[in-house]
Amino acid sequence: MPTTQAHEETRKLVQLAAAVCEEKKGADTRILELDPMDSGLADFFLITSASNDRQATAIADEIELRLKREFGEYAHSVEGRRTGEWILLDYVDFVVHVFLAERRAFYDIERLRKSAKPFTPAEFDAELTKALSEKTVAARKKKQSETKPEPAAEPVVAAEVVAENAPAPVVVPQPVKKAAPVKKAAKAPAKKVVAAKKTVAAKKTVAGKKAAVGKKVVTAKRGAVKKVAAKKPAVKKTVAKKVTAKPVKKSLKPAKAKKTVAAKPLKKMVKTVAKKATKAASKLAPVKKVVAKKAATKKVAVKKAIAKKTAPARKVVAKKPVAKKAAIKKIVKKAVAKKAAKKR
Repeated sequence: MPTTQAHEETRKLVQLAAAVCEEKKGADTRILELDPMDSGLADFFLITSASNDRQATAIADEIELRLKREFGEYAHSVEGRRTGEWILLDYVDFVVHVFLAERRAFYDIERLRKSAKPFTPAEFDAELTKALSEKTVAARKKKQSETKPEPAAEPVVAAEVVAENAPAPVVVPQPVKKAAPVKKAAKAPAKKVVAAKKTVAAKKTVAGKKAAVGKKVVTAKRGAVKKVAAKKPAVKKTVAKKVTAKPVKKSLKPAKAKKTVAAKPLKKMVKTVAKKATKAASKLAPVKKVVAKKAATKKVAVKKAIAKKTAPARKVVAKKPVAKKAAIKKIVKKAVAKKAAKKR
């Protein structure tokens, strides 16, 4: 099986499409790996079947959406979406066929491509992992062969050449010994500075504590004074309440009198309104009578006009049954006369 980078990418796309078919409950999903002779057509065929049109369109839509989101791949062409009997998604390197069960049995693509290798999705995944593992093992072997250690004789010779060409020994440890007391001398003033800083910080903390204690005492005294000042106006409030409570009782008495006074004009208003309504009704009574009379006269006139117009028609209707009866009587008499003549 070829395992080029492009081929591996197409296999990943086919894997995703097959996983979508299984998620959407596509039946009898198969992957056909076509022969190199057919590589001009495509590398893989993914075939699955659906139970109805809606399921087929749902599978095709989900495959398009997932490939677009995860790999940025778009279908080169889509066919059969309207009918939903056979939907074909062409991604150039592989082609997806979503059939209805009847159409799949009719066309039978697996039989037409006998030379192709059929795989289930699980077998396809296993073969891909196997090919990738073989590829990684081969790559590691190549790296190990390229990075083999050189023979031991070469580094010994190089060391000897370096030893021969090396200059006279240099006295290195002397400046190190001299630098040691310099470091100790440098550390001593640092300790003094730290001690001085600690004393200054201690003094500041003591001064800060004293200032804080003084402030607390002053604030406590001020708070006590404020509390005393706040308690004194409470007496004034109680006095004010007592003073204002008395006139409230006096103001309640005239309020009752006002209510009784206000009730009398309302009764008068109601009476006047009732009188006005009765007067208006008395004025409207003759008008209503006149209107009723006119309506009655109109009804009578309309009835008379209708009677005049329909009078001739009524007369004709009334005459017809009389004429019919007379004609029937004549016919009966003639029949009786004929019978009597025959008997004679």
